[in-house]
Amino acid sequence: MIERLQIESGRNEVSFRIRRSANARVSVVFIHGFPFHSAMWLSQLEALPDDVQGIAYDIRGFGNSSTDHHFYSTDLFARDLLDLISSLQLDKVVLCGISMGGYVALRAAEIAPERVSGLILCDTNAGADSNEAKLRRFASIDQVLYSGTEVFADDFMSKLFSEKTCSSNPALCDFIREMIVHAPVPVICATQLALASRTDTLSLLPLIDVPVLVIRGRADKLTTPEQASILSSRIRQAEAEEIADTGHLPNCEAPADFNRLMNQYLSKHFLS
Repeated sequence: MIERLQIESGRNEVSFRIRRSANARVSVVFIHGFPFHSAMWLSQLEALPDDVQGIAYDIRGFGNSSTDHHFYSTDLFARDLLDLISSLQLDKVVLCGISMGGYVALRAAEIAPERVSGLILCDTNAGADSNEAKLRRFASIDQVLYSGTEVFADDFMSKLFSEKTCSSNPALCDFIREMIVHAPVPVICATQLALASRTDTLSLLPLIDVPVLVIRGRADKLTTPEQASILSSRIRQAEAEEIADTGHLPNCEAPADFNRLMNQYLSKHFLS
């Protein structure tokens, strides 16, 4: 059973979904992408092995989590995550982050490597934004401020999914679009500035000394094969997988395939 809870962590109320395990040998903390929330991980929470605890939380300002200001950074998000891990008294922790969630996971591993026992990095990268990417983020801030979240959502949706997903799974497209439309405008803008200003974590990669699974949707328009290859080639204990016919959200587009890879990784490194 998946419960929906809230906890005071740091200076905010953090909303999260938890699948408990009576004899958990490891906890997986799922970190959503921009501009979504924890509901994107429901299929993964439901598919975890019995001896794995799963937690999917809403980053500050998203979903039902509060925020006491809008001066965001990936460093702030990472420290929020570490505060949550402490508040929940989690011991052995695997961070599973997609896109922005991957940036947060890598930054948390850089700040407090002793708190991270494993990483699943999905459709993400360790580089900072290029100048062109920064300009696109700045333009999207203008778009959402002056045209609203509906227009922003339609533009963003055009980049997210594979052609197969678009044609065969309209319910998923509607589900994700609703998340985007209902994200608060100040949170969208603050997060875009945070992502544009983030520094890279490339120097961290050779220092990571835990097992890492790198997953990419083969038809992803936002994360390139080269970006995924940098992660898998520079991290010593990394293994890389692609999921066919999926775009930027393979955990939602092909949950059975994603869950199989996730559980194989967990079984190999934490449950054997």
